[in-house]
This record gives sequence, structure tokens and C-alpha cells, in this order.
Amino acid sequence: MIKRQAFFIVMLVLCSELLSAQTRQIINIPDIEGYQTLKCDFHMHTVFSDGTVWPTVRVEEAWKEGLDAISITDHIEYRPHSIDVVADHNRSYDLAKPLADQSEILLIKGTEITRGMPPGHLNALFITNANLLELEDVRAAVKEARDQGAFIMWNHPCWDAQQPDSVVWWDDHSYFFENDMLHGIEVYNWEFCPEAMDWANEKNLTMMGNSDVHDPMEVNGGHRPMTLVFAKSRTIGGIKEALFDGRTAVYYDNTIAGRSEFLEPLFFESLDFSKSPLRLKNKESRVIKITNNSDVDYELELVQPGVGFDAQENITLKAHHVTALSLTGNSDEVANAANLNVYYRIKNMLTGVDESLVITFTFRNN
Repeated sequence: MIKRQAFFIVMLVLCSELLSAQTRQIINIPDIEGYQTLKCDFHMHTVFSDGTVWPTVRVEEAWKEGLDAISITDHIEYRPHSIDVVADHNRSYDLAKPLADQSEILLIKGTEITRGMPPGHLNALFITNANLLELEDVRAAVKEARDQGAFIMWNHPCWDAQQPDSVVWWDDHSYFFENDMLHGIEVYNWEFCPEAMDWANEKNLTMMGNSDVHDPMEVNGGHRPMTLVFAKSRTIGGIKEALFDGRTAVYYDNTIAGRSEFLEPLFFESLDFSKSPLRLKNKESRVIKITNNSDVDYELELVQPGVGFDAQENITLKAHHVTALSLTGNSDEVANAANLNVYYRIKNMLTGVDESLVITFTFRNN
């Protein structure tokens, strides 16, 4: 009897572990008009370069965390496990691809061209054969990636190991940029890089945010850094078209960085509130109940006073909560206003190093 009970206890534990392994997180960042918002990580490593996990582990982690697409970007030039792990540069992709297909994770074939500064480390995405990039001359290697149709990004420009004193845009980067061999830049790689954000805006480079994970991924209840891709379709081709067109934002911690043309619709698509007229009058108050369906706690700061009414100076639209925004009339003219415009700065939606997205709430009054 005791043995039978022990057997059932063991089976319950095993089943619990199996169910736990099959749990997938949902990342609540909305689609915007015309595009699907895909959650992606385009920079990670396995034992086939200097990582510590098998390629299939990266797929399992991505599925559990709710990602749509990943790229395993093992180093071409740096393979410290090569004595024990003997294979060509395409092997990590080949091993991960069947599980990615089964899990409906879009696996993009990529690699990392790994050199000292300049030019530093460059990821090449959508390549066809990583082996052909193993060339001594870095310009030849990057050109080969470009000729394979690759989207090429500059990794972690602010990395202290390569730029300890100041973050510099080198002549090599100008060469690559001017010859269609540099398309994106990591704005975030476990730290925010202000210079990268400036260069992305100045040169119209696609903003990227990635984990660069080497060890097993641990998010501890949060989320990894990721690139939000606004794609016309949930396909590898859709992602490629979006990256070359610059339709991305960078999601890290409780912050989203990107261009206002994408951040503004993303903000409003996160929210629900009544469109009924407020009929606000002098010395009266009205409350708008705003539901935030996203995972982001939006932090709002009033930019300028309302015309004929007062609004809260600071307010946080907490994720998956309903927040009350109160407007109070302060003059008789407010009763005749057709609409009430409230201007807020979203402090954790960055459009530049020192710039945040400014939005306008327009509430019907009559």
C-alpha cells in the first residue's frame, strides 16, 4: 500500500513538472493598425560558440517566455568549446530548426562577426550559409553577409570591454553604412546605450534590443530585453521586411524606446476608455476610467494645463488595472467646449535620449 502511494506521489510530481514545462507566458503588447507586434530576440549564443546551452534550449526558453521569433547568432571567430563541440557554423541553426517549427517559433538564421574595435561585433540575420563568412578581412566578411541578403546590426556599441573611455562611431561604421552593410544598432543590450539611440535617429538605423544571452535564460518574473517588430505578417519574410523598413521598438524593463510613429499607436491600442460626452462644467469634476490591457505601467506627466479645466499632474496607468483620471472645471468656458484635450508626456516611452513621447487625450465634452 505504501509503495503504491509512493508511486502515485512520484507520478503526480512528474506530471506537475511536465505541465510546468508546457506553460507559456503571454506578453501583452498590442498590435497596431496594419501590423502585428512580434516579440523577438535576435542575439543569443549556444555551446557552438561561447554559450553554455544546447541550441534547442534557446527555442524552449523562447516558447515559454512568449516570444514569436529568435535568432541564434553564434560567433564565427570565437568558439571556446570547439575541442568538444566540432561542427560547422550552420550546425546550431540546423539543430534548433525542427523544434522551432514544432513550437511555431520563427527561427531566423544568423551569426555574429566578432572582431576588435573597430568595427566590433556585428550580427548578420537572414543569412543562407554562415560558413562563407569565415574570412580574414572583416569588410569581405560583412560584404558576404550583405550579398546573402543579410540584415546587419552593430552589437552593444556601449560595451566597456571594447569602448571603455568613450563611445565612438568609427570610419569602419561609416564605410559599412554608406555601402548598405549596416542597417540596425543595438540600443539596449542589458544596458541602455544613449549614443546608439542618437545614431539610430540621426542615420535612420533600425533600433534593436536583445538579450545576448549565453547562460540559461532567467527572467525571474519579468521579461528579457526584446525587439518589438511591427510586421505585416507573422513570417520570417514579414520580419525581414519590417527590419529593413525600420519598424521596430525596444522593450526593456518597464520602458519602450522607438519612433513616435510606432509608440503613439502602441500606447493608445493598450487602452480602453469610454467615449461618452463628459459634459464638464465649472467647479465640477468628471472621472474617466482608463483600462490598461498591456504589461507596461505607463508613467504620465502633464505637459501643459488644460483650457478651462485642471487635470492630474502625474498619473500611472498600471498594467492590467483600471485607473481613474479626474478632470475639474476651472472656468465657465469649459461648458461650451466640444472636446477637452489633455497633453501628457509618457515618461517611459522614449523617442530620444532625453525625449519622451507626448500624447494628446481627446475627450468628448458635448
